[in-house]
Amino acid sequence: MRNKITVTTTVNADVKKAWDYYTNPEHITKWNFADPSWQCPSASNDMRVGGKYSARMEAKDGSFGFDFEATYDEVIDGEKFTYTMPNGRQASVAFKASGNQTEVEVTFDPEDQNPIEMQKNGWQAILNNFKKYTEEN
Repeated sequence: MRNKITVTTTVNADVKKAWDYYTNPEHITKWNFADPSWQCPSASNDMRVGGKYSARMEAKDGSFGFDFEATYDEVIDGEKFTYTMPNGRQASVAFKASGNQTEVEVTFDPEDQNPIEMQKNGWQAILNNFKKYTEEN
C-alpha cells in the first residue's frame, strides 16, 4: 500500500460546530463535493463503531455519480473518527480545537486508479468547501 495522503484546513468555528457540520447529513449534503458542477443530494451517517456512512456524489448534469460508503472503526466524539471503505482503504479525520478555530485533518489511503496529486487535490477541495460552508452558516 502506498503512503497515506493528508489534507488539512483551519475553520473559523469552534470544535463543536466543526464536528456537527462535518458529521451531520443535513450539512454534509451542502459541502461534500470537490467542484461546483457536482452535488451531494443525499447522505446518511450512523456515527458509532460498526455504523455506516453513505453519501451520494454526482455531477449536476446527471452524467456521472457514485455512492461513497464506509464503516466506522473508531469514533471519539468531538475529536476524531476512522473508517474503512468497501475496498479496504482507510481514512481518519481529526478535529483539533484552538480557541474559536478548529484544525481538521483528513488522512486517507490513496486508491490506485488516479494520480496521487489528483486525489490529494480532490480531497483538499472538498475540505475547502467544508470550511467555506461552515464559516458562512
